[in-house]
Formats: sequence, C-alpha cells, structure tokens
Amino acid sequence: MSPILFLKRVSASCLAIVLMNCSGGIPISSNTKYPIEVLYDNQPLERPYSEIAVVEISSEDSLTERQTQDKRMMYRGNDAKTKELLTARLVMKAQKIGADAIINVKYKYYTSVNKEGYLLSGLAVRYRGE
Repeated sequence: MSPILFLKRVSASCLAIVLMNCSGGIPISSNTKYPIEVLYDNQPLERPYSEIAVVEISSEDSLTERQTQDKRMMYRGNDAKTKELLTARLVMKAQKIGADAIINVKYKYYTSVNKEGYLLSGLAVRYRGE
C-alpha cells in the first residue's frame, strides 16, 4: 500500500471517529490498524525479534491566537486524530527501514507560554524466523 493511500485511509477513519463522537468528546484511542504492529509502552511483543533502531518524530509550533485567551491556554492543538496521523508517520518511517513492528511507543506532549510540541518515539523491530 502506498504511503499516500495509507494516510488517506487513516484520515478518513479518524474523521469518521470524530464525527461519531461529536457529542461525547474525542476518544483517546480508536484502535486504528496500521500495516505493522504498534505496541505502546506497556504492551509486550510475544514474538522473537531483533532490534533495528529507535524511530521518532517531533515538532514544536507556536500557539495560535485561538488556543489562548487572556494569556491562558484554552485547548491543546492536537487531539486523537492528530495523534493517529503522527503514529501513521512513525509507522511509515519504521517501514522504510524494514520494521515489522514498533514497540515501546511513547507519546509526549508539552506546552509553554508560547509554544506546544510533541515527541513520538518507539523501537523499530524485525521479527525473527519462526
């Protein structure tokens, strides 16, 4: 599957989730399926594997006027949809180096008076023959 088609599918499913949850808020996780396994910090990988490399993506942006009011942050600039799109970017980065899975995935979000940022990282691994 091409990376562009993959991102379009992830975007469409994220939009559907957001629309379904408009009255109840945005879910933290929607259990999106990626072309390789994505296991978060406390999820064990039950298969033998070899480590390839740590993969990560990060960014820092200025807060928008809409996010702040009276020098207070009114809402975060990212949400479940954004987090899933970032995870899709991390998956594509891991796939480029031959990974079958990403384990120990960690997501960190931070803000300051004028900026917000994130760091998403994990360990790209390749399964060993079974």
